[in-house]
This record gives sequence, C-alpha cells and structure tokens, in this order.
Amino acid sequence: MVINYDGAELVKITQGNITIAINPPSKKSKYSTTSFGSDIVLVTTNHPDFNGIENATRSEQIPFAITGPGEYEVKEMFIRGFPTKTRYGGEERVNTVYVFQIDGINVAFLGALSETDLSPEIKEEFGDLDIIFVPIGGEGVLEPEEAYQLAVKREPRIIIPIHYGDIGKKDALKRFLKEAGEENLKPLEKLTVKKKDLEGKEGEIVVLR
Repeated sequence: MVINYDGAELVKITQGNITIAINPPSKKSKYSTTSFGSDIVLVTTNHPDFNGIENATRSEQIPFAITGPGEYEVKEMFIRGFPTKTRYGGEERVNTVYVFQIDGINVAFLGALSETDLSPEIKEEFGDLDIIFVPIGGEGVLEPEEAYQLAVKREPRIIIPIHYGDIGKKDALKRFLKEAGEENLKPLEKLTVKKKDLEGKEGEIVVLR
C-alpha cells in the first residue's frame, strides 16, 4: 500500500490497481489540484476545500463517490462513515469519520474534525487500529495538541498528520511534533507499508510532504 499526501486534506492511497482519493479540493478551492484518476473518492465535509470529486475523475474513469455517513461496499472493501462535527469555514457542518480496511491494514480518517472526543460507537469501530489520519491545523479543526492527544489515545500503530502547511495555522506541524516529542522528525515523500511492517509499532508519527 502506498500513501501520498498532496496538501490540505488530500490523501491518495494506492493498493494494486485500486486508488482511493480522500478529500480532494474542488475547482472552487484555492487549494485546487490538477485532475487525476481514482476508483473511490471519500469526502468527509461538504466544503469546496474537500469535496472536489471532479478533480479525482479523469476521462472515462468515474470513481465511486462516498460523501457522508453510512455503510458502503465497493471494490471488495467495506467502508463505514460516522457523523461528527466540524467548524471549518466558520460554521458548524457535518464531518464524516471514515473507517476501512485495505490490504489487511485498518485505517481511520478523521477529516476536518473539530470535536476533541469521539462517540463510543466510533471508538469501538476503530478496534485494532493501524493508521489514523488526523487534522492538526486549528481554525475550525483540531488544534495540534488536541489532535495528537486524541490520536494517541486510540493506540494506532502509525499517526499521520494532515491539514497543515498552506491550510490552517502556520506553526501547526511544529506544535504537533513538539507535543509528540518528535521535533526532529524528517518528512517522507510517500509511505509504502505492508501489514507486516506495522508489527511492534506504537503511535509512530509519519509526516508526509
């Protein structure tokens, strides 16, 4: 499985011939990206910065789009979405936390979450969590310190911060790494990982460029 982070909250996960795009910015967003092909698109929040399904569509490749809470089965994957809240963009909106498994790896994507606690149902669904993507930028989503504390309580093997850099507070990543005691952590261009690679890991921070 290969994971790329392309800024804002756009994450691309590729496993074999399947590509999942999560929170691609739309053409109305200042974070807009060039169009690319994907098989599945997950949108956590109905906001131009995250709902650009058209940017994850190329020529005749129309992705299966999931835009809110519910249970979905696509490409032999089972995806569950749970409603939470975000204050991104200056008003309260529904934010969907997605949980799914790919290549035997259990993944949770928190999206533009602003709540510092999660419902018992979501916590139970996380189960034996391998990778969690957590927003750290503040300004309507979790503050860096809140994001780290929330993520580490879920006991994932890997924590990947998103929603920083050009989006959110400028010092968000620095504050997040300080909270984690990882100020000197070097970012990676991409993360290539298999289930066996996760053995023995506990709350390891991975920063993607």
